[in-house]
Amino acid sequence: MSELHDIALKRIDGRPASLADFKGKVLLVVNVASKCGLTPQYEGLEKLYREKRDAGLEVLGFPANDFMGQEPGSEAEIASFCKTQYDVSFPMFSKIKVTGADKHPLYAILTRAQPQTRNAEGMRKNLEGYGITPNPAPEVLWNFEKFVIGRNGSVVARFSPDTKPDDPALRAVLDEELAKS
Repeated sequence: MSELHDIALKRIDGRPASLADFKGKVLLVVNVASKCGLTPQYEGLEKLYREKRDAGLEVLGFPANDFMGQEPGSEAEIASFCKTQYDVSFPMFSKIKVTGADKHPLYAILTRAQPQTRNAEGMRKNLEGYGITPNPAPEVLWNFEKFVIGRNGSVVARFSPDTKPDDPALRAVLDEELAKS
């Protein structure tokens, strides 16, 4: 079992959890925010989850307020927003830090395992165009960065925040991992 499985987590409703709850599944871990230009990705993430959950995919949402205060709400407000605006049914967790010295242990392991983000240059240029200095690697670049964890608990890929849930490269990695037993 991977060290990722041992990390204590908390569901958005306050119940304790860990990635061991999803052992044997392919995980798409996404740091999410309700007030971001990328927030409409919730729709695609939910569609992807509904399409592939029977094959063993779990999409896991981790709200984070690390980027320009784009996730200011409480857990109850975030859960309500996700349900009413995007009918999110995939597992959501309590708000965490995904960057800096206080980053959650989950994100410390994820960024250490996959220090480079695929196709990040376009996103970096977009952020710079808005006058935002992007975080240097291996830090998470922005909301909606995506990490893929294989059935065996290894972190196999990391995708830029602007990679949409229907992106062929992301889907290819997910399908490859889902095909493994």
